[in-house]
Amino acid sequence: MSTADPTPPEVRGIPEMPAQVVQHLAKPNDPIVGKVIETRICSPSNKAAAFVRHISIDVSGTVLENGWIAGQSFGVIAPGVTDKGKGHKLRLCSISAPTKGEDGNGSIISTTTKRVLDEHWDTHELFTGVCSNYLCDLKVGDEVLLTGPAGKRFVLPADPYKHDFLFIATGTGIAPFRSMLIDLIALGMPCKATLIMGAPYATDLLYHEDMLAWEKQHAGFTYRTAISRHLVEDQRRRMYVQDRLEEDADDLMPMLNADRTLVYICGIAGMELGIFKTLARTLSTDQLAQYLTLDPAIASDLDSWERRMIPRAIKPTKRIFLEVY
Repeated sequence: MSTADPTPPEVRGIPEMPAQVVQHLAKPNDPIVGKVIETRICSPSNKAAAFVRHISIDVSGTVLENGWIAGQSFGVIAPGVTDKGKGHKLRLCSISAPTKGEDGNGSIISTTTKRVLDEHWDTHELFTGVCSNYLCDLKVGDEVLLTGPAGKRFVLPADPYKHDFLFIATGTGIAPFRSMLIDLIALGMPCKATLIMGAPYATDLLYHEDMLAWEKQHAGFTYRTAISRHLVEDQRRRMYVQDRLEEDADDLMPMLNADRTLVYICGIAGMELGIFKTLARTLSTDQLAQYLTLDPAIASDLDSWERRMIPRAIKPTKRIFLEVY
């Protein structure tokens, strides 16, 4: 890759975002009460390495009813107190329900939650995530305190028919893309959308059957997977999402070279750096400038790139949307 110009050409295909994205209808000091109506495992097998649940909550009659759009998050206030006697902090959860809700009437919101079960490095004691396990323990009929919605940029543009979309997810980062895809399907899939879903094992591919079905039903949607810890039928090697991006470059690069395309990345923090490096290796200098503005000092030395360089030395343009945690 040649050195990027310090003043790259004007970025083309910048999306027009929704005129007004409403936030914070339900505030932390005045949360709404929702009622769980569904909780189910959303991996394709009960042999998955992690426990991930799709949880649907009825918010009818509250300010959250018809109060969010695909891509936003809501807050959860877990009951109880910390070991210091203070209430638990608000936790944000990506919304996996489409803009019109799971019910089509804006009354049922949902999220995709992974149980956090880990071990402390020093004490070897079990660590359990407070909010994730609280949510996963909820039963149908239980009430839960919610706030939100939150987030104003990680959403579809106001005119999705003018764009094509490359969605890249790992783990529960698929939640906002599920909501966006259902919105696009409701519009008749007026564009091209490709989802690259990364998981350690094939058994951890969330909403896998839904994605396969949507790919068959909608010509504009393409579903690709990247399995990192074992070989599967359609992989010559173990791969992460950036490896799938490079492996399928013949199909994906024409899409990335088009001025219509927007890139959305959601999942574990750090995944974005590998994706940015792959874009830098595979796109021309001019086309890369449509997605990333690079400090000339590092532009030709990919081995020197570190996550801390984002967004100062490696700055995503308005055609890239990031939601990592």
